[in-house]
Amino acid sequence: MTAVRVRGLRRVFGDRAVLDGLDLTIGRGEFVALLGASGSGKTTLLRILGALDGADGGEALVPAVRTVVFQEPRLIPSKKVLANVTVGLPRGAETRETGLRALAEVGLERHAEAWPATLSGGEAQRVALARALVREPELLLLDEPFAALDALTRLRMQDLVGELRRIHRPAVLLVTHDVDEAVRLADRVAVLRDGRLVTDEAVTVPRPRDPGDPAFTALRRRLLADLGVHAPEEPSTTAPSLEGVSA
Repeated sequence: MTAVRVRGLRRVFGDRAVLDGLDLTIGRGEFVALLGASGSGKTTLLRILGALDGADGGEALVPAVRTVVFQEPRLIPSKKVLANVTVGLPRGAETRETGLRALAEVGLERHAEAWPATLSGGEAQRVALARALVREPELLLLDEPFAALDALTRLRMQDLVGELRRIHRPAVLLVTHDVDEAVRLADRVAVLRDGRLVTDEAVTVPRPRDPGDPAFTALRRRLLADLGVHAPEEPSTTAPSLEGVSA
C-alpha cells in the first residue's frame, strides 16, 4: 500500500533545478527521514507534498488528508491551546473532546486553557503535533520540527513522535539535518543531493536504537559520507601489532 508516489519531480528557481527528476515512494505507515545540505531542496519537496508549492514537472501523488509540522509551532497567539489544536474543525462537544484527547496524547491536557505565550518551546511544539494529529492524517510532514529545541527536549520530542507514529500509523516524511535523529526514528533514510536521491536505505538497526550500537555507527558514517562529511574512524581498542617490526 503506497501513501506517497513521486515520479520525475522537478522544481526550478531561476536557472537552477532544485528538484531534478526526483523519485520517491513512501508506504502507508512508513517513516522516511530525508537528509540533505542546506538549499538541497528538502523543504521544497515537503512543501510540494503538502500542497504549499507547485512543481514544474513530474507527478506527486499524496493522500487527501495530510498535515505539516514546521520548525516553528505557528500557534495563533489570540487563541488558547485547545482552540489552536481544533482550529478549522467544526465547533461542538465532540470536537472539544477530540482536541482534549489529542492534548492528553502529548501530555498537555492540563494546558487546554493556557495561552500560547505561557508555553515553553517544547510545549508549543507538542501543541503543534496535537493540532496535526487531531485530523488523523494519512501523511504527516515534519519540517525540522525539533531544530530550535535544546538537546534534552529534542530527545524527548523524538520519543514522543515515535510513540505517536506507532499509535496513529500515518506515513511520515521527516526533513532534518540531524543524521542521528534520522537513524533513531526512521524506517528508511534518504539523502537528497543535486536534485535527486543519492541514497535510499532501510534502517535495520534494532529498536530501541542506541547511538553506540556498531550498526548505528556504521550507518551514520555512510550517511555522513553521502552528505560529503567524512567522519573520523572510531578509535581502536586493540593494541597495535608489532609483528614484522625489527628491533
